[in-house]
Amino acid sequence: MGKGIMKEEKGEIVTIDGPSGVGKSSLSRQVATALGYTYLDTGAMYRAVGLFLRNLQVDLDDEQEVAAALAGFNLQLFPATEKDGDVGVVVNGQEVGRAIRTSEMGMLASRVSAIPTVRSQLTTMQQAIGLQGKIVAEGRDTGTVVFPSARWKFYLEADPSERARRRGAQLRAAGQGVDSQEVLEMIIKRDRDDQSRAIAPLQKADDAIVIDTSFLDIDEVCRKMLAVVQGK
Repeated sequence: MGKGIMKEEKGEIVTIDGPSGVGKSSLSRQVATALGYTYLDTGAMYRAVGLFLRNLQVDLDDEQEVAAALAGFNLQLFPATEKDGDVGVVVNGQEVGRAIRTSEMGMLASRVSAIPTVRSQLTTMQQAIGLQGKIVAEGRDTGTVVFPSARWKFYLEADPSERARRRGAQLRAAGQGVDSQEVLEMIIKRDRDDQSRAIAPLQKADDAIVIDTSFLDIDEVCRKMLAVVQGK
């Protein structure tokens, strides 16, 4: 990693890592808005790759085939249009923001994120965005791999049952059918997959501040994080 990236990280980047359902996306948007920073949704990037490769029927166990497909992958991210909206995601000119927000795409994102070629390409893209400074980066390895020298790092956690309840509510709000037990099982499986993968596993950075969001609302957690970042 170049010196330029390390320099920008120290003064310009907030990382928010953790498993699914802990409130990373909502908090990242809210913190970014409060600070006047750009919100970088790394999870959306992996979901977009997963959808792209699935649509092409690429064999995910064949890294050469994956690499060849990624040569034709063009990704654009756009700011959320509202406070609680998702980041706009365009792949090769097509808006896919809604299509990538399913539980299936979440599981697929976990799988493709373990492919070295995918990981390398998206990490490079994320670090290039980081060079612009003033970003809030959300994901599973932003504080450990993508921006290891970020000035402010947070790691969010919550009880799996509470995370499943939140995820189910999100899916229902999006008009999707929900099996609560299936959602919980998928969350537990994804945690296991993300934590056990060989490349950039889900883990807390040694210098990250840990916040359990199980019994806190978004505004309470946001205030805690802003107090740290703004030195209050």
